[in-house]
Amino acid sequence: MSWISLTLETDDTHAEALSDAMLELGALSTDIHDAAAGTEREQSLFDEPGESAGEIWSVSELTALFEADADITSIVQAAAQAAQLPIPPVYHLTHVEEQDWVRITQSQFDPIQISSRLWIVPTWHRAPDPAAINLTLDPGLAFGTGSHPTTKLCLAWLDENLQGGEDVLDYGCGSGILAIAASKLGAHHAVGVDIDAQAVAASRENAMLNQCDETEMEFHTAHFATWTDPAREAWADVVVANILANPLIMLAPILMRATRQGGHIVLSGILMEQAEEVSHVYQQWFNMHIAGVREGWVLLAGTRK
Repeated sequence: MSWISLTLETDDTHAEALSDAMLELGALSTDIHDAAAGTEREQSLFDEPGESAGEIWSVSELTALFEADADITSIVQAAAQAAQLPIPPVYHLTHVEEQDWVRITQSQFDPIQISSRLWIVPTWHRAPDPAAINLTLDPGLAFGTGSHPTTKLCLAWLDENLQGGEDVLDYGCGSGILAIAASKLGAHHAVGVDIDAQAVAASRENAMLNQCDETEMEFHTAHFATWTDPAREAWADVVVANILANPLIMLAPILMRATRQGGHIVLSGILMEQAEEVSHVYQQWFNMHIAGVREGWVLLAGTRK
């Protein structure tokens, strides 16, 4: 079985209209991305939860996948008309043969070295260093495979700063990777919370995959960790939250109340230009500083006053 992949270049005015029209005309899937991706002209666009900038790249590339017998010429003409383009755009076609997509996907994920003693290893790979602390983790439905710069920043901080015996809160745990790493690095107890029940389920599965002691680790949906109960306040030696800037600002009082006096707060998912604003919010309770930078992302860390 094979398919036809159609690719064309358009602008931010017509990209979404063309994509919608292609889907109406039988496209199996469409994708809009920056036509200049990977070049000096690449345009970075970011949205925060609850806020949509409504932006699309000024020069966009649209890719649409069709059945092999689709009448592409007629489809492009009809899509152009629906998008109110006076002239149908120039396009090129690629034939896509059926492949072992699972194997292809797996080939994109190799073991990731965080430090001399800490690795993240997918289940289909052999650990490069069997003597190291190897976190077994596959890509899944929850965020956090270890490949993103923010995850690497958090893992590196945990590796460098955990002394053993700490109580750790991973707020916005995703795949559970940070809580699992904390446990493997010697934390006394690690708690992961997330607003997504699917993320919590994935975290529990990953903890079992890594043979974590159930008495030393737990995962809950976020309502568990509202910390309105005084008994749950000021219990964590380390609070780590790898989310995004706006949620981190909103969550500041909750994360502060969870942190013991003298305890550490570790925040990521923050772009360099957002670091000052986030740090300013937390500065009223913590002595904050930039603890790491990777590819434009910042790790903020602080000690509870």
